[in-house]
Amino acid sequence: MPRIPYITDEQAGDTPLVAAIRQRRGGGLLNLDRQLLHSPAFAQGWNAMLGAVRTGLTVDPKLRELAMCVVAIMNTAEYEYIHHAPEFVKAGGSEAQILAVKHMESVAIDPSLFDELENATIALSMQMTRIVEVEDTTFATLHRLLGSAQTVELVGVVAAYNMVSRFLVALGIEPE
Repeated sequence: MPRIPYITDEQAGDTPLVAAIRQRRGGGLLNLDRQLLHSPAFAQGWNAMLGAVRTGLTVDPKLRELAMCVVAIMNTAEYEYIHHAPEFVKAGGSEAQILAVKHMESVAIDPSLFDELENATIALSMQMTRIVEVEDTTFATLHRLLGSAQTVELVGVVAAYNMVSRFLVALGIEPE
């Protein structure tokens, strides 16, 4: 159960903000949106920022979704994992890879399932989520393989989805 009741469609109304969220979501509101709409200013900022993270970056969507899934598992954000695991597979990830991520807290990830860049993405996500600081070797690998702009983007994805997972978990937001 959510800790705060979800905003209903009737309560949400048909404001420009709600229309923008519906458009980004393909027509409907998610439970996450129904919590965010308790604060229209927060919902507006969230929609703009996460919309850019989801659709405006140049970093490979497979890496983006991999980072999101690692963060979700590490922060026990089931909602986040349920939404992003299929996106990772759609972006070219394998079922074996996503299962390895799903069980990473109980069984170490087999690095042979992932290439060098994917392993560095996992390391970045784990380090930023658990200890905040990123090891020099992890950062150097990412920067060598991605360049400056995409390294900044990937760090931003991990930071953003740590925010998302903490919001989801703290409010008890349930998967649809």
